[in-house]
Amino acid sequence: MQGGGRYRWAAEVVNGELVSLRDGWDIDSLFTHLVDLAERDDIAVGLDFSFSLPAWFLDTLGVADGPALWDVVAFEGEAWLRECAPPFWGRPGRARPEQQHLRDCERATAGFAGVSPKSTFQIGGAGSVGTASLRGMPLLTRLRAAGFAIWPFDDPGWPMVLEVWPRLFTGPVVKSNADARAAYARDRGLPAEVAVTEDAFDAAVAALGMWAARHELGCLPRRGVGIARREGWIWTPAVRSRP
Repeated sequence: MQGGGRYRWAAEVVNGELVSLRDGWDIDSLFTHLVDLAERDDIAVGLDFSFSLPAWFLDTLGVADGPALWDVVAFEGEAWLRECAPPFWGRPGRARPEQQHLRDCERATAGFAGVSPKSTFQIGGAGSVGTASLRGMPLLTRLRAAGFAIWPFDDPGWPMVLEVWPRLFTGPVVKSNADARAAYARDRGLPAEVAVTEDAFDAAVAALGMWAARHELGCLPRRGVGIARREGWIWTPAVRSRP
């Protein structure tokens, strides 16, 4: 899944084929759809938003781990977005504070052509991911209650949910350029709808990349300890071949 609000896109890949690419999902309809899919098959869901926040911020809230944070976000997240008080930033007049603003997994994930994972504290401006993350975290609580394993907070199992960063699957293509997206899709025999927006592109290419690396899902380490249990982790498969 990629995007937020009316721009939220979801792609489905079955047997290596892109079978669905749709936008306009709200949280309730997406939840119902994923539960329905999980009742019919073993599925892996890649969500393009941060599953937690830096450990020092969890300490200030007095919460032990990511799942405990999700409960706080369900009550406080909209106020954080509305007020944009430090450590959140990105709105007019709200510069980045001095605190450590990246999680360990974001610092550890190599980027492409100068592009690297963004801070979840950034809730405005180019490349911001904070808004989608804060509004997405309560979905993780609901999916977990419905029987999904949220990795790395849970041991891997079916159905499972992972945090993905689409850039790992798209490579250094200039995604903001419609012609570049179209050329990427055309060269790989993908339908033109893949290139209609950046969010559609990310959703489709990430889903196809997850399929290419599907055998690695059975080798995921067990439930995280230490920093991964607190901050989550971006799934970084060894195989990132693109279609």
